Parts: sequence; structure tokens; C-alpha cells
Amino acid sequence: MSTTSSLSSTVGGTDAREHALLESVPSGLFIGGKWVDSADGSTLDVFDPSTGARIKTIASATAADGIAALDAAVAAQQSWASTAPRVRGEILRRAFDLLTERADDFALLMTLEMGKPLAEARGEVTYGGEFLRWFSEEAVRVAGRYGQNPEGTGTMVVSQRPVGPCFLITPWNFPLAMATRKIAPALAAGCTVVIKPAALTPLTTLAFVALLEEVGLPAGVVNVLTTSNSAAVSDPIIADSRLRKLSFTGSTPVGVALMKQAADNVLRTSMELGGNAPFVVFGDADLDKAVDGAVAAKFRNTGQACTAANRFIVHSSVAGAFASRLSERVGAMIVGRGTGEGVNIGPLINDKAVDKADSLVLDAISRGARLVIGGSRVDDTSGSFYEPTVLTGVTRDSEILREEIFGPVVTIVEFDSEDEAVELANGTEYGLAAYVFTQDLARGQRMIDRVDTGMMGLNVGIISNAAAPFGGVKQSGLGREGGLEGIHEYLSTKYTLIPR
Repeated sequence: MSTTSSLSSTVGGTDAREHALLESVPSGLFIGGKWVDSADGSTLDVFDPSTGARIKTIASATAADGIAALDAAVAAQQSWASTAPRVRGEILRRAFDLLTERADDFALLMTLEMGKPLAEARGEVTYGGEFLRWFSEEAVRVAGRYGQNPEGTGTMVVSQRPVGPCFLITPWNFPLAMATRKIAPALAAGCTVVIKPAALTPLTTLAFVALLEEVGLPAGVVNVLTTSNSAAVSDPIIADSRLRKLSFTGSTPVGVALMKQAADNVLRTSMELGGNAPFVVFGDADLDKAVDGAVAAKFRNTGQACTAANRFIVHSSVAGAFASRLSERVGAMIVGRGTGEGVNIGPLINDKAVDKADSLVLDAISRGARLVIGGSRVDDTSGSFYEPTVLTGVTRDSEILREEIFGPVVTIVEFDSEDEAVELANGTEYGLAAYVFTQDLARGQRMIDRVDTGMMGLNVGIISNAAAPFGGVKQSGLGREGGLEGIHEYLSTKYTLIPR
């Protein structure tokens, strides 16, 4: 049984609209309100992962550019912090409106540089835009406390102030939403920022920052650095005592290294790191809902999401039926360039990602797993494609259960008791997201209490929402993005005593 391929009809060069869109994206760094070349004129190339073709060449920042961007953020900090919250909120609201108006362009841009199917890219524009709308409203709702102290000798005033200049580092897999999820609360709180998008997918951030410029964001409030040498640019910024906040989304090893660097200046940090999400299906689950949830939780973004279901832990009484139904859905999936008609599985970000997925699948099979469908790289294209795959009978010593797959691969492990399901779900150093399917509400509540993750979907496969706190526990990171909690990551608490 093999998946449907539309590669022969969808992979090719850019058309006129794509070319015009790419040409409209700035190619420079944005520092102090100006688009500039890098200090030494160096550049980096951006590629379409579905074709392997270079689609744009942009500036590659140096360490000197990084400090110049921080200089601009520091210079603008006091003025932006004293800007009325309503004004800050209205700028974010105008950005939301303009982004919504240009949703098709931003969706296509993400598809070109990251590969995700257009339908998913449009969903990301909606999701990313909601952070602008949400935090435009939260900007005017930052509150404190006022009251008499217990001794009756004075009045306590507790207020919230912006933490100061922030350095934001975003990943490649959600180029718009990761930028808006960090920039929006920072601006709402009154912080200026330097943002460094991933070198693999920098174009969406450049286009978004150009949009912020268009809606009237003052110079220096947001600065963007694109670079092929992340450490050389980031290290001096993090080491600078003027920086007060570091927010990073990416792998746990990189996050740990950044936290060590941040410790020298006692920086406020937010870290959204790796995941290894369990997807638990109990014997009483509604299998139709469970399969729908599995498709959403696993194959969104071609499996390239930190919240993606990584380990399918299925009760032995329904494991066969679940695998069969899910494999039927997987067999109908169309693999191809994200702009193709009906495509729902795009390329992985690069060949290295394909090699990783293939290696993990082969290791699982060598240890006794059964390949139901898929299981191969797609070789008849210059793009980085891997077939959507289902494995059953995955043994517990398999690497694929320990590592974050970041690809379209389902791994099914069977269990017999609730305690065993909890043990399997928690058997990882990560704790970002989990998914549980059961019609027993008491059991569902127990799983909420017993599974060690920062987020959970109960009978649902997609959980992200701008109004909800996003983040994990254990080695999945610290801090929260989105929700009421999101803006407080960019605020510091100040207590003042006024004697009576």
C-alpha cells in the first residue's frame, strides 16, 4: 500500500505570481527603522524545499550588525515604554487587519520557503494573526494592586513595567506564528525587540516586519537580523548587559546552551523547546474521533511541529482497528509541492530531516516494528519528501520513541492498563503536549492530573490557541506564550511602599 504522489505535476519553477511575491520581500536587515545591507556585504540563500531551487538571496548579518540592532532597540526602549498602551494596542490591531487583508500572500510565501501545503499556510496566517489581535487587547489590561499593608503603616502599590530590550529567536517550522507569538506580547508590554528568524525560513519574518513598518511602528522598536552564522551574531547580543530578555523556540540542546549564556547577565528567559507528545487511545475511545485527532496531531505541517504526536499509545483491544482506519486515511494522502491541488503532505525542510526520519523508521523495523504503509523517501524529485508512514508493534527500545521525529511517521505501541499508559506517556524527558482519547470523563480527569505535560488535548488533536498559554515542563522548556500569561513574560513586577 503506497501513498498517492502528485510530484510529477506539482514540482517545478516559480510562476509569475510567486516571482513577484518573492521580489516584494525586503532582502536587507531592518535596523533602527532602515533596511540595510550587512556590515561586510555577506548574503545567504533561501531555498524551496519542494524543488531544491534557490528562491531569494538576502543579507546575512554579522556580529557588528547584531550590536547595531541592539543599539537601536535600546535607543527606542524608553520612548516605546512610555507610549500609551492604547497606542501600542492600536498599532498591533492595524497589523492584524493588514495581515488579514494580505493573508493569501503570506500563506504563499510560507509555502515557498517552508513547503507546507497552502491550506495549512492559510491556517497559520489566521493563527499567527490572532496573537496580534489578542495582545492588542491585552496591551490596555496590564494591571497591578493597591492596598493597605497588614500593619496599617503604609500603602502597598504593585505595578508592572516592561522588562526592556528583548532578543527573540524563532524556528523555521512556523515562520509567521512564531514571530507574532513573540513580537506581539513584547510590543504590547512596552518592550523593544531584536528578532532573529531561522536561516531556513527568514522571508516571512522580513515581510511581516515590513508590514509593521507600514502600519506605523516607530523606528528601532522592532529590528530584524537574518544570518547564516547564528552563534556569531547571537553571542554578543546575549552577552551585552543592556539586553534584559531572551526568548527562544527550538531544540532543547540549543535552549540549554542559550540559558547558560543568559545566566551571566541574569536574563529573563522564555524557552519553548523539544517535544515527544504521547497520543493515548483507550479502549472506550470513539475511534472515528481518535483517527481524526491523530491525523490532525501527527500530519499537520507534515509532522514538523513541536506539539506533533510522536508516540501513539493505543489500548490492545482497539490497536488493530485504530491502525487500520488510520492507515486508510494515510493511504489517501497526496504528497507534493504545497502549491499543488489537493496536496496535504509537503516536503520536509531539507535532506537532513529526510535522513533522520528514514533512519528512525529503519531502526524501528530492525527492532521488530511492522511497516503498514509508507516508510520510504521519495526519490523521483529534487525536493526533500518522505512518505507518510504507519508503524505498528514498535518496541520500547526503539530510537523513534525517544527522539522527536519531526516527520510524517506514526508509531503505535500497545498497552493494557491505565497505569501502563501513564508510565509510557511520561517515559520521556520532555513534557510539552499530550493527547488523550477516552469517553470516560473520570479517566480523562485522571489523565489530566497524571500526565506530565504543559498542555493536553482531551478528545481533540489540535490544541494551540492564541488565548491559551503555550509551553511545557521538564526539558520542554519554561515560560508561557499566548493567553493571559503571555504578556507577563515581558513584564517585571515592582512593589512600592507609601507610608501613611
